[in-house]
Amino acid sequence: MTSVAHHVGLIVGSLRRESINRKLADAIVQLAPPGLKFFGIPLGELPMYNGDLEVDRPEPVRRFTDEIRRAEAVFIVMPEFNRSLPAVLKNAIDWGSKPVTENVWRDKPVAMTGTSPGAIGTAVGQQHLRQILGILGAAVLGGEAYICYKPDLIGSDGRLQDPTTEAFLRAYLERFAVFAGKLLAD
Repeated sequence: MTSVAHHVGLIVGSLRRESINRKLADAIVQLAPPGLKFFGIPLGELPMYNGDLEVDRPEPVRRFTDEIRRAEAVFIVMPEFNRSLPAVLKNAIDWGSKPVTENVWRDKPVAMTGTSPGAIGTAVGQQHLRQILGILGAAVLGGEAYICYKPDLIGSDGRLQDPTTEAFLRAYLERFAVFAGKLLAD
């Protein structure tokens, strides 16, 4: 793995303060290898996408797209809503994809994970997210990283309590660091 730390925009596809995916994202940051330096990119202030606003984009949209541009890579932690991605995340992706000539997702290394109490975690939602980001030209890390949420998965200290899940996510983060490093190499 490269010794250069890449700035990774961290997106949580949930607006809930006590979101289990927000807790998972916080735990993931604690597991990050030296090659990944995370910073949060919030979604809560983005208005719903409306082409009429393209003439004079609202400040939260400009801030969001600037942050995605600044990120060398993006890591998304998302819940699954109705076997798909949450509207707040899809809305953010839509803002970032317009206008087509300024698509912030093109060639951006992206990894994703998410958790849900269901047996298959966020597998179907991640499949939809992969399809959307692929169409937009993002470089999405292969493999699957969906986590079945159990009440004792994350402790009161914000750390993962399950050694198997922790080892899996550490390995996934290492893979992402190598993947991003290869794509971002000069």
